[in-house]
Amino acid sequence: MLQNTVALNTQEISFNEFKKEVLKDYKIARISRECSLLGRREVLTGKAKFGIFGDGKEVPQLAMAKAFKKGDFRSGYYRDQTFMMALGEFTPQQFFAGLYAHTDINADPMSAGRQMGGHFATHSLKEDGNWKNLTKQYNSSSDISPTAGQMPRLLGLAQASKIYRNEKSVQKNTNFSINGNEIAWGTIGNASTSEGLFFETINAAGVLQVPMVMSVWDDEYGISVHAKHQTTKESISEILKGFQRDKKNKGYEIFVINGWDYVQLVDVYQKAAKLASEEHIPVLIHVKELTQPQGHSTSGSHERYKSKERLQWEKNHDCIVKMREWILDFELETENGDVLRFVEDETDLIILEKEAKKEVTNAKRNAWNAFLNEIKSERLDASELLEKAAVKSSNKPFITKYKNDLNAISEPTRKDVLSTVRKCLWYLRDENSAEKNAIQIYIKSFFKEAYQKYSTHLLSETDLSALEVLDKAPIYAQEKNLVDARIIMRDNFDAILNKHKDVVIFGEDAGFIGDVNQGLEGLQEKYGNIRISDTGIREATIIGQGIGLAMRGLRPIAEIQYLDYLLYALQIMSDDLATLRYRTLGKQKAPLIIRTRGHRLEGIWHAGSPMAGIINNVRGIHVLVPRNMTKAAGFYNTLLEGDDPALVIECLNGYRLKEELPTNLGDFKTPIGIVETVKEGKDLTVVSYGSTLRLVLEAAKELNQVGIDIEVIDAQSLLPFDLTKDCVKSLAKTNKLLVVDEDVPGGASAYILQEIIENQNGYQYLDSKPSTLTSKPHRPAYGTDGDYFSKPSVEDIFEKVYAIMHESNPTKFRSLY
Repeated sequence: MLQNTVALNTQEISFNEFKKEVLKDYKIARISRECSLLGRREVLTGKAKFGIFGDGKEVPQLAMAKAFKKGDFRSGYYRDQTFMMALGEFTPQQFFAGLYAHTDINADPMSAGRQMGGHFATHSLKEDGNWKNLTKQYNSSSDISPTAGQMPRLLGLAQASKIYRNEKSVQKNTNFSINGNEIAWGTIGNASTSEGLFFETINAAGVLQVPMVMSVWDDEYGISVHAKHQTTKESISEILKGFQRDKKNKGYEIFVINGWDYVQLVDVYQKAAKLASEEHIPVLIHVKELTQPQGHSTSGSHERYKSKERLQWEKNHDCIVKMREWILDFELETENGDVLRFVEDETDLIILEKEAKKEVTNAKRNAWNAFLNEIKSERLDASELLEKAAVKSSNKPFITKYKNDLNAISEPTRKDVLSTVRKCLWYLRDENSAEKNAIQIYIKSFFKEAYQKYSTHLLSETDLSALEVLDKAPIYAQEKNLVDARIIMRDNFDAILNKHKDVVIFGEDAGFIGDVNQGLEGLQEKYGNIRISDTGIREATIIGQGIGLAMRGLRPIAEIQYLDYLLYALQIMSDDLATLRYRTLGKQKAPLIIRTRGHRLEGIWHAGSPMAGIINNVRGIHVLVPRNMTKAAGFYNTLLEGDDPALVIECLNGYRLKEELPTNLGDFKTPIGIVETVKEGKDLTVVSYGSTLRLVLEAAKELNQVGIDIEVIDAQSLLPFDLTKDCVKSLAKTNKLLVVDEDVPGGASAYILQEIIENQNGYQYLDSKPSTLTSKPHRPAYGTDGDYFSKPSVEDIFEKVYAIMHESNPTKFRSLY
């Protein structure tokens, strides 16, 4: 039983105020629990698809909410519903709207039905895409389901406060920080601390000494797997003791607390907040002895894997049960001998609990009616159209049956409505009538509205979109100034840092030595080690830093040393960065620029071209593949005028090649989604990108010697690709197509082929089958010969083009083999 003491200064707060606060907290906990209980029932009765709830974690979340201030950020776990309710950012009706996947952002402000319930987000952006004042609101970065996937982003959210406190150039950005006082609050389940992303983030936060408070909700299980199979010593705080700070070494402050102890939880969270905010010390709070009353989720029952003794222990140690006991037992004797109590007897709590249950029941009913009535209205429109069409149709019995079956569904979905109407249209295929025309218009309109509900905001749809930034050519001096191409990158980054005070650049070896290819040479010395900084070897959290910093108004450029190393971070890019704007219906953004280098590298681990996996996993991020450093610099300049995330892949073998130095560094722009015809020709169109493009141009010279004139197009941008459809214009002239790529077969070349042949309707201009020339299916062997026999060479390109021309005109171009 809890001791009847309060860790509260009664001179600062009267007992009546304290009593009011405690009972309010208890009611929030009860409301949250009732939501979980009723939410599970809604899933099991088929009204919702899946449920994962916060039952058993209510009391520590109340304590966390008390310490959470406006301006702070949360990066958390899908069980934090009580915390969001305690902040006033989440209501029971919104809980159920999310459970039903209501597509109205006003009904489900977390994701407008795009994510399952339990994924919490606040709105960082105005309708025009510009930032709100984030210091005047509670902030929750949008959750993702992959376990520990919230951790890398948490690091960046915390680091932003450190930058705002210590970097003078951004301290005027008061919409994002007030002296760097803001804390980034992380939450995670104990089993998920087994993930590498957790350890990588914990280590990085300790190195950087950022204001992060990390709560581990420990109920001893990861679905059915006990902590003894998850964590050494069965305790995350035990194995992290080496991170505990001391008089000689910086590190973490670590607290261990029972999750049912309301008084001590409030005290610990206040202490943690003070340390993190004032001293920028990261804090770990291991919250133990929590329970999971309904098991992991609605997909199973925890009775299958927990013993009777464990189940009974969970009933006895349920945090709400323990808080209830404390409230009932609490007595405080004043100096006058009066005895103060929260309640006179249990009746007061029973009344409160009934009110909570009624509130949740009403919220569920209102959310369901709001969700269902929209669809019923759509069904009514469809039914009326079908009835009118049936009257004049020779297939009246079939259409009428479909209509009646639709109307008989007590709880229809949009799928039910549209599927029925489309099937009825099949019966009208040979008929001509105004009613048929009305149905066709209805279906098209339905799809248009569905696009708005389910498919918008993959990228920025505001005037801030990087796609709206116009091309601006480099300007050159009268006297040609040829330099190593790395100089263009270096001097352009210098111009960027001078022009954009909110830009920070970081990565492995990016700081002191100015990156491995000297593209940032001398810039740390000029701009300081906050704006240009080194990181550890930890690609996932480098990207996470960038996401978090970008979500707090900075413009980070995160460097991954080589393209192949991006695979360490691909999950974070794919699940978090690429989906952020989409999963919040455009209410959050992270305009992170990821800088790396690849193409024509050598060896299995440095092949430099894993494009297939990248472009098919990061829709929602621009993927840019400039052929030289001037084009790359122009992309950085363009991206900083927009607000979309992007990956820029520089050509590793291009830094020492000579390019002419522009005079308008930091100002010229390479447009995104626009191809460039670098050589005109009449016989065949060749599309390529990156370093391979130089091989194509070499082959073009050789082909000219045998009377073949190819047109060479630089894709430049893979996501998006050729928005102005210039490739198909070339194809209309040459009638032949070859895509050359150093990726594996079926990778980026297949993607480009589909874009040109299918999406641009290029098939209609072809006189021969479209072809691709790629690397071998395996990764390249090491060395010059390994590259030659693994990836396309000048000779390969020549012979592939020649073979296509031979097929077209075998008399003029006789077979080589």
